[in-house]
Amino acid sequence: MTLSESAPNFVVILTDDQSWVGTSLRMDPADGRTRSDYYQTPNIERLAREGMRFTQGYAPAPFCCPTRRSLLVGQTPARHIYQRDQRNWTTRYRQQLSLPRMLKQANPDYRSAHFGKWDMRFDEVTPEEMGYDLSDGITGNATGGGKGSGGPSASSDPKLIFSITDRATRFIEEQVAADHPFFVQVSHYAVHLDIFYRADSLADAQARERGGKHTMPEFAAMTHDVDAGIGRLLDRMKSLGVGDTTYVFFLSDNGGRNTIPGQASKERHRNHPLRDGKGSVYEGGIRVPFIVKGPRIAEGTVSRAPVTGLDIFPTIAALAGHHGRLPDSLDGGNLTPVLFHSGRGVVKRSRPFLFFHQAVARPAESALILGRYKLVKTWAKGTLELFDLAGHPGESENLAARHPEMVTELHRLMVEFLSEVEAETRKTGSKKDAYENAKLGGDS
Repeated sequence: MTLSESAPNFVVILTDDQSWVGTSLRMDPADGRTRSDYYQTPNIERLAREGMRFTQGYAPAPFCCPTRRSLLVGQTPARHIYQRDQRNWTTRYRQQLSLPRMLKQANPDYRSAHFGKWDMRFDEVTPEEMGYDLSDGITGNATGGGKGSGGPSASSDPKLIFSITDRATRFIEEQVAADHPFFVQVSHYAVHLDIFYRADSLADAQARERGGKHTMPEFAAMTHDVDAGIGRLLDRMKSLGVGDTTYVFFLSDNGGRNTIPGQASKERHRNHPLRDGKGSVYEGGIRVPFIVKGPRIAEGTVSRAPVTGLDIFPTIAALAGHHGRLPDSLDGGNLTPVLFHSGRGVVKRSRPFLFFHQAVARPAESALILGRYKLVKTWAKGTLELFDLAGHPGESENLAARHPEMVTELHRLMVEFLSEVEAETRKTGSKKDAYENAKLGGDS
């Protein structure tokens, strides 16, 4: 067995606020609505050609900070961010087995790095404290040109896309030269507001016909630029000879925004055919582009297995040959039975459902997906909605009255899990009150 087989490399590419339909890749090849009708992202299309796209991929949360914490420890935010003991959960979070720490357990030769948006918020935990060897340190939205920084505007390095990418490629070059297996997470600030882009990208976007749901050239230009950054990273890995021995995971931290300031009138919702957007546990807030490529993954394959960013931690553990006991609190599952079988198979998790939850400084909402059915609870109103996602991702028909037994069962699972992890189910105050220890600004 070669070094690359026993200790493969890993890259996680995380975009910010990128809708499931925010790229030119048709996320469901059978449904023409599941792509942008204006944006151009040839390198994301390239990723799908070289690997496996998931038609039903989810971010762990409808906001960025809880998703970023979740990816690092493989746990739903209900366990580590929306706790009743809000003051002490950050201390416990620092003690969790993180992804880079787990890789060191699997093989001490692993080197790990994080570049771009960190935004762990609520405390000042650094990437190095969570096990990374190298990073950009504690960052916030404003670091990459966040809200209030002056966009839309042209820039030579919009949203720091290319400087982030170049730091990641230098890190990879150093590890290849030293014969170290590596893990690097590239966390882009794009396509979060504010809007920055290269002048040439804007000119190209202005020359194309607008779509029915996507109409803003400036946002199209920013989307194209982050795609170009992804292409630069893929090209450098290929030239270094590690393109075929590295597992690449691509996803967004949450769904796309419902509105963009300055966007011209449109015929359809920005996240059509999904319902709602960022901040909501409806599909528009949590379903995101999700692609994986790497050794033994058949090129150009499509999987309809529901997957989540929580699955990345246990999947990397399996691929890296981690033989120790993983935490019982992991909520994700190992994707290799699906990745290595042309998209078919079952992902085994500690529980048979996918779970989404927010509270405290957010309106308290929960969603539970089991098989084809999804239950959504709005806690302030006590409402329960049941949707059949099979062929109906738009959640336009509430089936709760038609299937009361299903509602009762899914609600029981939801309440039992929240009770077990001691999660809050109320909005307990303003963002300022609930997150009084926050040092990082911006809408996430």
